[in-house]
Amino acid sequence: MARDTKLSIIPLGGLGEIGKNMMVLKYGENIMVIDSGLMFPEEEMLGIDIVIPDITYLLENKEIVRGIVLTHGHEDHIGALPYVLRQINVPVYGTKLTLGLLQGKLKENNAVGGVTLHTVKPRDVVDIGPFKVEFIRVTHSIPDAVAVAVHTPIGAVVHTGDFKFDQTPVDGQVTDFQKFAELGQKGTLVLLSDSTNVERPGVTLSEKVVGHTFDDAFRAAKGRIIIATFASNVHRLQQAIANAYKYNRKVAIAGRSMVNVVGIAAELGYIDFPKEIFVELDEINRLPADQIAILTTGSQGEPMSALTRMAMNDHRQLEILPGDTVIISATPIPGNEKLVARTIDHLFKQGADVIYEAFSGIHVSGHPSQEELKMMLNLVKPKYFVPVHGEYRHLIKHANLAVEIGVPRNSVFVLENGQVLECRKNSARLNGRVTSGRVLVDGLGVGDVGNIVLRDRKQLSQDGILIIVITINKESGMVISGPDIVSRGFVYVRESEELMEEAKEKVKVALNKCEEKGLTEWATIKSNVREAVSKYLYEKTRRRPMILPIIMEV
Repeated sequence: MARDTKLSIIPLGGLGEIGKNMMVLKYGENIMVIDSGLMFPEEEMLGIDIVIPDITYLLENKEIVRGIVLTHGHEDHIGALPYVLRQINVPVYGTKLTLGLLQGKLKENNAVGGVTLHTVKPRDVVDIGPFKVEFIRVTHSIPDAVAVAVHTPIGAVVHTGDFKFDQTPVDGQVTDFQKFAELGQKGTLVLLSDSTNVERPGVTLSEKVVGHTFDDAFRAAKGRIIIATFASNVHRLQQAIANAYKYNRKVAIAGRSMVNVVGIAAELGYIDFPKEIFVELDEINRLPADQIAILTTGSQGEPMSALTRMAMNDHRQLEILPGDTVIISATPIPGNEKLVARTIDHLFKQGADVIYEAFSGIHVSGHPSQEELKMMLNLVKPKYFVPVHGEYRHLIKHANLAVEIGVPRNSVFVLENGQVLECRKNSARLNGRVTSGRVLVDGLGVGDVGNIVLRDRKQLSQDGILIIVITINKESGMVISGPDIVSRGFVYVRESEELMEEAKEKVKVALNKCEEKGLTEWATIKSNVREAVSKYLYEKTRRRPMILPIIMEV
């Protein structure tokens, strides 16, 4: 293989957005993938469950994909794998907890068959084709997170994954600063670094801060304590359980994902607790209120989550009692603020005391603030820098931060999903694009809902639908019955009889015009009917319902 073979760095997700992280490295006839995540749908994606990256590029190069490397077990890094592995069967490398969580996901999606999973530890080195991949311990809001250094024949690419520099991590496993410094000394070709918190000055607080806040809350609470947090934040769950044990409270768990994660983390040894501390949800009513702590999902106000159902008085086994202390140990993901606010309001209405403000120390981020980002750049000393994992403004700010600490402006590349960064030993340039984008998952359908379906759903949700049924004689072309009009989500027919009668008249007029012109093509007749009714209804109501003419022949 020629010594000057180029290395291509191609993001398929995670740039210009938060979520669905996926990075492709291509060297010669070899591809490796870092992470394969999902994203939760935006508000206008009506009815969509999740969003995953478009992997057309990988499918086109299926034969040369050598493996997928995972940085940690969060959904936005492993959530798309059940869909990806169905189409590309390649080995997957990850740490113990990451693969434990992934196996749970694969089982849920019936995608376990034939998948090869390789467990790695920090400082392990594995060969994936021509890539020597080194795993480096970092701290994050989930245990077992790693950064990866990919050694290629033309230089090293360091991908930080999600990280922060927590000097007092809950499990005592500090970031491997020495390894990053070594990489910097030897010379790093490209650094890809997490941009999520680039707008925050200073340093992100340690996870231990939350433990102290929990301690204060447990000491002060007279009634039950209900803690809502991300199910995957294992350190936070550990600190909550430790405080419950300290203050003689039994722990119950509400929410399917929370039950799953606690089960997997306990089995693999990432949560340590005496077995007798746990009780079933059904049993908590038999215990005094000051001896109960409940861990629950729903920190994002998700409509079907356990906390939201409790707040709405809609949970099968749990209700909020006056005197309960509810701790929401998370900040709202952008776009979820209203849902969270509504949940908090309902909890207060039920008589609970709610602790939720970020400044109260009840939540700390798992991502690096500006000083940590600068430190990563100074440790790794990359020749070229690519900010990743963030919306477009985050990437620009992170690029500016790199220039501030001395990376030349022309060595910093702000990419978009699908753009190709082509690197050689002494040069890097943007060179074209590959197919990238969003694939929408709705129920069991993957990618069968596109922009047109979403546009229709939007119209249906805003103005409703009107179905016009006409029966025509096959021989004579005369209308035998109808037009009958069915309205859903537009107006209630009984209260708008006059409007509906007028609409029927417009249909008849349109049909007569078609007959006069000798039009027999059904598509044309339907189009004329639709146009006439739509125009009339817009004049009368300033609304544009979807109009669906149905012609039946007898």
